[in-house]
Amino acid sequence: MKPVTALRWINAPLEQVFQTVADISTYANAVPHIVRVEFLTDQRFGVGTRFRETRVMNGKEASTGLEVMELVDNEHIRLVSDAGGTVWDSTFRVKSDGQHTELRLTMEIRPYRLLAKWLIPLIRKTVIQGVENDMDCVKRFCEQRSEMS
Repeated sequence: MKPVTALRWINAPLEQVFQTVADISTYANAVPHIVRVEFLTDQRFGVGTRFRETRVMNGKEASTGLEVMELVDNEHIRLVSDAGGTVWDSTFRVKSDGQHTELRLTMEIRPYRLLAKWLIPLIRKTVIQGVENDMDCVKRFCEQRSEMS
């Protein structure tokens, strides 16, 4: 299945944008429909961090467990979730042109159960809309914080 990708140019320093997506608590503050984060490990940052994120989707709360699989400071963070018979493998990458920061999200969606293989193509458009909304929230959050600095 073709990955879902989203790109935003953000008027904020690269370090700030990276910290927003790499620090789970900050990301939850940036994305208003994330209503709760519960850490499942003692560590709260970096490779091996596991957490449960609860979001409001279509008026209902839905929780997903995620794990930080890769993190290179000010370059990328990779988060993986296994839910509903599907592996959701998301990587945020940042780079700067000196004035703006490019934030790119690539989400690989790998269904492995029969129902998921049937369902994922049907909900792909909704997933894309959700990813785009999250990216807009991160952009707004970073730019507002940058203006305040």
